[in-house]
Amino acid sequence: MRARRVARPRLLDVSWRARLAVVLLLLTISAAFLTDLGQSRADAVRCERFTSQSEARRVVGAPAGKRVVVIGDSWSAGLGLDDAGDAWTSRLSGQVHVDAFSGSGFSRSASPCDGSWFAARAARAVAGGADLVVIAGGLNDVDQTPEAVRAGFERVMRSVQGPPVVVVGPAAAPARERGARRVDAQLALLAGRAGAAYVSTIGLDLPYLDDGLHLTPAGHRELGDFVAESLVDLGVA
Repeated sequence: MRARRVARPRLLDVSWRARLAVVLLLLTISAAFLTDLGQSRADAVRCERFTSQSEARRVVGAPAGKRVVVIGDSWSAGLGLDDAGDAWTSRLSGQVHVDAFSGSGFSRSASPCDGSWFAARAARAVAGGADLVVIAGGLNDVDQTPEAVRAGFERVMRSVQGPPVVVVGPAAAPARERGARRVDAQLALLAGRAGAAYVSTIGLDLPYLDDGLHLTPAGHRELGDFVAESLVDLGVA
């Protein structure tokens, strides 16, 4: 009787497949690392540019009148305008001090730039005193959780205690309309609980740049006039 052959494990094939799997894993990790590194570098460059613009944007309006401190995002910074001084804040009356940082919001993680969220800048913004504080934003919070927005809102309110506070919510920018409506509703509720006045801009039909996010010069004028009139109606202008 012929002896039966016993099949041996194909160790070579198993070893080759294992090595291939390791190589593919390393390539995937390397690609992810390079992507993150590239994103980090891009964020760093953008944050540096926004910081420079923020420093340059700390302007004062009329030499007389109430000292109005505006804490805001790219709209207050005038991003996309040929002259940042034409931002909507220029339509307000009084000594208008603008502390704006593009990409920032109420929540800490709205921007990847360290120290840019509203609460981190609020104490510095009102350090010179304020007769009125206007906190304007919300479009950069559309991808944040309600808990993050609430925590950031409560913290910024603690930092500006004393003068009247008016919160100006996000408009329905086409690029972020659905999220803007959600944030608008939440901010209105939070402002009411905190005893702050709330100005909703969600119903304004404003003209936008091609990005569907930032305002045209005409849009800034319309928004600024609307907020200025609202402040008069509230009796704080």
